Amino acid sequence: MGSGEWCLQKRDSFKSETLVGNETVPEIGCLSIIVLGASGDLAKKKTFPALFHLYCQGFLPPIEVHIFGYARTKISDDELRNRIRGYLVSERSASPSKDVSKFLQLIKYVSGSYDAAEGFQMLDKEISKHETSKNSLEGSSRRLFYLALPPSVYPSVCRMIRRYCMNKSNLSGWTRIVVEKPFGRDLGSAEELSSQIGELFDEPQIYRIDHYLGKELVQNLLVLRFANRFFLPLWNRDNIDNVQIVFREDFGTEGRGGYFDEYGIIRDIIQNHLLQVLCLVAMEKPVSLKPERIRDEKVKVLQSVLPIKDEEVVLGQYEGYRDDPTVPDHSNTPTFATVILRIHNERWEGVPFILKAGKALNSRKAEIRVQFKDVPGDIFKCKKQGRNEFVIRLQPSEAMYMKLMVKQPGLEMSTVQSELDLSYRQRYQGVTIPEAYERLILDTIRGDQQHFVRRDELKAAWEIFTPLLHRIDNGEMKPIPYQAGSRGPAEADELLEKAGYVQTHGYIWIPPTL
Repeated sequence: MGSGEWCLQKRDSFKSETLVGNETVPEIGCLSIIVLGASGDLAKKKTFPALFHLYCQGFLPPIEVHIFGYARTKISDDELRNRIRGYLVSERSASPSKDVSKFLQLIKYVSGSYDAAEGFQMLDKEISKHETSKNSLEGSSRRLFYLALPPSVYPSVCRMIRRYCMNKSNLSGWTRIVVEKPFGRDLGSAEELSSQIGELFDEPQIYRIDHYLGKELVQNLLVLRFANRFFLPLWNRDNIDNVQIVFREDFGTEGRGGYFDEYGIIRDIIQNHLLQVLCLVAMEKPVSLKPERIRDEKVKVLQSVLPIKDEEVVLGQYEGYRDDPTVPDHSNTPTFATVILRIHNERWEGVPFILKAGKALNSRKAEIRVQFKDVPGDIFKCKKQGRNEFVIRLQPSEAMYMKLMVKQPGLEMSTVQSELDLSYRQRYQGVTIPEAYERLILDTIRGDQQHFVRRDELKAAWEIFTPLLHRIDNGEMKPIPYQAGSRGPAEADELLEKAGYVQTHGYIWIPPTL
């Protein structure tokens, strides 16, 4: 089936509705998607491929959608298309060359500065020309601006969009902007940025994207917690000893040293990605699945987090990090961190939430490990073999499995640790798991802000980490050197042990094969 046929079949699911007066009306205007920073790595590797896969699945009908690239680089339409072509072809494309060619014809490029009127006036002219060609009623068209740009230019770009590129919104049309992390460096800079953008756009128009919230297993957390009876009575301080949320990479900064050194592992991974996952693990059941109700509960979790203690933090920096010519010789930037957060509420009092992230380690994975307390009255004497754990593997090899004790097969009454395993590749054969950016861009088009970060949520997240980050920036806390390809600093494992985490020795989870 070709892309055009898919589009015709998918149009109903692509359409959303808007409240006008007292009536809900379908959005009928054409859709313009504008990728600012179109010549950069993020746009080429993530944004355009996500748009292409949405197109192939029929969510971006070519009869309604046009895509605009905007950047300072002076290139032609065809040069931009050629730059991104190689990133679009994958095993997910049913007929790669045909689909790619059709998709690329939807892309128009405009060159201009990020702080001058001329470029944005030209951009608005091209968008308006597309809207006119689609016979859209004035005010019914939709404009989605994706800022694949450094945060330093967000204010100027948003001013230009507000001044020159807004759609009139009186006939169910809209203008929305998507902004990428890092959204500030600390509480002060984040609040300043929020104020600058907030003066130009209303909160329902702003989509602060954290791609971890678009991952399949992260999206599954609310279903697991609130749709399964056997989790409800267990998910609390009476049964759970500790929770680990882990991000590990087996490579270093590799060409991004200069960029990474400005932020470090806490700003890059922990303060946003891992903290968002923590919210979904720890939040109370929302009164409904409406985006604002879910985000309300996430904010309550963040506001309940106690100040971080220095003795519950281990920082590391892998040996060789400073060899990168773009990294200062005396850099104090951590490439590894283990941080313990404690939530001061009835459900979680006394349960450590261990956030751990690092580069140049001995494996690559992201997972959640919920470790339960020991079984009282251990008649089988199996405590030394390890505890029950519920593990949610976010990437790679998406899976969830429960580590539990079972009888060792045979004539003897002996126990061994095994697992109940739901591995996605095996269980859902033939089902393609969408990339996070696909899901989140589609949510933006539909006006669903559930998986995006609200302003008060962002503020609460920065309030947790800003004091720690300032101590690191001022050199009051030093990272411990660790060998590339290792588990990280030995002090991090010692901290986990002090927090109560019991490591299982002799057990290794092996993803099942087809």
